[in-house]
Amino acid sequence: MSEKPKMGEAILSTRMDSCANRPFVCFCGLDWWYHNRAHSDFQLMTRLAETREVLLINSIGMRMPTPGKSSGFLKRILRKAKSMAKFLKTPLPHLPKYHVLSPILLPLYGSPKMRALNARMIRAQVNLAKKKNRIQNPIYFVTVPTAMEVLRDEPMDCLIYNRSDKHSAFGEADGGYIERLEKELMEKADIVLYVSKALMEEESYLCGDKAILFDHGVDTNHFKQVPSSELPKELKDLPRPIIGWFGGLREHLVDFSLLKKIAQRFSQGTLLLIGDATSSLESITELPNVRWLGPRSFEEIPKLGSAFDVAIMPWKKNDWIKNCNPIKLKEYLALGLPVVTMDFPEIHRYENIVRIAQNPEEFLEAIQIALDKDRNEEKAKLRKAAVHNDSWDQRVLDLLNLCGTILEQKIDEN
Repeated sequence: MSEKPKMGEAILSTRMDSCANRPFVCFCGLDWWYHNRAHSDFQLMTRLAETREVLLINSIGMRMPTPGKSSGFLKRILRKAKSMAKFLKTPLPHLPKYHVLSPILLPLYGSPKMRALNARMIRAQVNLAKKKNRIQNPIYFVTVPTAMEVLRDEPMDCLIYNRSDKHSAFGEADGGYIERLEKELMEKADIVLYVSKALMEEESYLCGDKAILFDHGVDTNHFKQVPSSELPKELKDLPRPIIGWFGGLREHLVDFSLLKKIAQRFSQGTLLLIGDATSSLESITELPNVRWLGPRSFEEIPKLGSAFDVAIMPWKKNDWIKNCNPIKLKEYLALGLPVVTMDFPEIHRYENIVRIAQNPEEFLEAIQIALDKDRNEEKAKLRKAAVHNDSWDQRVLDLLNLCGTILEQKIDEN
């Protein structure tokens, strides 16, 4: 005789049934074709596409790069143009229900008339992609605030605002304009998901009981340490210790001056940087013990990261990191790596297994302490255990449960 399901399991099943096979349309904060695919939008949507149609819309932007003011101006323009040239694709053969749209748009955000024109153009392209892939009555999952311009008059019965960042604090953007869209999204959304408790508390007066803390996941099967015999050849002869970083090297987020100090302080070892850079790294890479490998695929990252003796998060202190919860942290921990980071609110949930610095000098000292005390199997197991239950598969179940609750409530109201 089969065991009767527990009450909580029965409720979860009922709620998930209420949105069974409902398609998702995701207005993503990044671009599938050139950003890190560890991002939460990509991880959630590819898993949802195993059971339903999913349309992911690459970032429709918030700011226009300008010569002399924006880092990597030409590179950013060209890569976005290449993305738009792909238009609508089904990029993963094993996921025929996963579709990616790169809308053709005019990156002119200063004029209200041009913004309105862009919104109409994008809306038409989204509707075309939905029709082509037979997507009807979807659940909308929105990360980028400018999607509000597209969705303002769209009929929908489930809108989720994924508040992964405080976008109005980003450089180059019209902060006032983006903030208005953020607030409008919060008002219209059925729920607002936060990865940062600090940001959720700061905005509690705007969201009320719609705010939900929805932590990042990590692909624990993917981020596994490999033995030294399997390390990429390009890393095997690097001088030790290897102090490493993987992820985007963005000047408004990463303290480049601190990176240089790390290389200088640990001159007998290697500062290993993996990721795309939005501005010149010449002042750092000119040092003889710095190795910058540039961007690497998501598939390569665990093997490369396995070479690190210490993993670093040298954040600048600003509103972004104050209100953020970097996925990178869980990836480092899943690999079992010692972690040294600049202080930010969300990190204190892990303060017993990472080293937190308040300033550059403390950061350098923390790296030395981590090298001396944290490179042992016992501590590595504790770090891995801290994120063992944070799989993206579980996050998908959590998301479907939330959507089911919303849809059931609306049925009851009607």
